[in-house]
Amino acid sequence: MKTAIMQPYIFPYLGYFSLIKHTDRFIAIDTVQYIKQGWIARNRILRQGSGWDYINVPLCAYSRDTLIKDIRIHNGTDWKHKIIGQLQHYPNRPPYAANVKELCGRLFTDEYNDVVTLNVKALEIVLEYLGINRKIEIFSEMDLPIKQPEDSDEWGLNICVALGDVDEYWNPPGGKSFYDRNKYETKGIKICFHEVELTPYNQNNEIFEPGLSILDVMMFNSAQEINEMLDNYIIT
Repeated sequence: MKTAIMQPYIFPYLGYFSLIKHTDRFIAIDTVQYIKQGWIARNRILRQGSGWDYINVPLCAYSRDTLIKDIRIHNGTDWKHKIIGQLQHYPNRPPYAANVKELCGRLFTDEYNDVVTLNVKALEIVLEYLGINRKIEIFSEMDLPIKQPEDSDEWGLNICVALGDVDEYWNPPGGKSFYDRNKYETKGIKICFHEVELTPYNQNNEIFEPGLSILDVMMFNSAQEINEMLDNYIIT
């Protein structure tokens, strides 16, 4: 079984969804330390004029050692309305803007107290839109006992070993310098680095901004076109 394990990001880029689509099992790991300035509470979209800007989910105060599952959303600000406003006035007249606005409207109908619930729901709504039938499992809810990792690259290994039926562990290409292949291979698990080809698409702009949130991709491309992008990847 091909398995991927990632932190739960908010509206991540194409590669994240390609990883979900092309593995058999996808686990959102939320029992590790939350890292500030990552992709859990923010992502990038086009800015009016040129360049990119952030969409942000405001967070309650947290300590340095807080786990992702314990990160709470600061609902004292109207952050949903702000994000909808950023999408409402999206630059360059994207052809599928109405679809994205409707999708986010459905997401924001519910109330969210923690960032994991929000992000997993956002992932599920995008997957449904793209016609990808894949369940997102939340690690803290799986009640899966694992050996305590001794190094950071052993979280994925120990989870895969505990699952028992994993023969391939898939990870983004940034992990090549981080993961020790030998650790996985000695357990009978092949580690595969999945890299999506970020082919430029028409943003109705002279300068293409690559690697933005899936929201930007959905603004300018149909579900079929996006799936074709997700299928354009290599394994190393």
